[in-house]
Amino acid sequence: MTLHPLIAIAAALLAAAPTAAQSQAEVPPSPVVAVELPQVTLDTDLGPVVVELDTVHAPVTAGNFLRYVKEKRFDGMSFYRAVNVADGYGLVQGGTQGDPKKTLPPIAHEPTTQTGLTHTDVTLSMARAAPGSATGDFFIIVGNLTSLDAGSTDTAGTGDTLGFAAFGHVVSGMDVVHRILAAPTSPTAGEGAMIGQMLAPKITIRTARVTPAAEVPE
Repeated sequence: MTLHPLIAIAAALLAAAPTAAQSQAEVPPSPVVAVELPQVTLDTDLGPVVVELDTVHAPVTAGNFLRYVKEKRFDGMSFYRAVNVADGYGLVQGGTQGDPKKTLPPIAHEPTTQTGLTHTDVTLSMARAAPGSATGDFFIIVGNLTSLDAGSTDTAGTGDTLGFAAFGHVVSGMDVVHRILAAPTSPTAGEGAMIGQMLAPKITIRTARVTPAAEVPE
């Protein structure tokens, strides 16, 4: 007699299950497998910045950033914005800045309420306008700016409460990030709230490459 596939699967599972004579102690626990997250070195005019991408909790956003890196779309781009919220904290922003030759189509928004991540010091996150409009521009947090998380109030003037998509963090080179934050800005460049926040000159990202963990400086 031929068993229905679902019945056959159920029978196989029952056959594989421990008998009543076997104690729970005799069943070895499942091993915990550590996931090695990809790391990327942004080689800038001021030195290297190494970031780790959280492909586990923010797979869409981290995967998008990784695609830009692997296709060398960040090469020759720049950090172009520094936002000093107060003494000692703020953010620096970089990426393709809408360059049509470098920018890929927008990706779905992954809010912090979905990923469990938050905008604390050294966090890597995506710049956006409307939710689902993020492409090739990102920013790094200096200090704690959890007001950029998804929440019950308007997030940084975006007109919605979905926040920004955090997807990684800096593992080396925050001294470089601090230098970018302190770099001179133009008093007139930019639009709206960004006037006075545009770096002059910009800090070039010479290359962006996936970096083996063993090569990350201490």
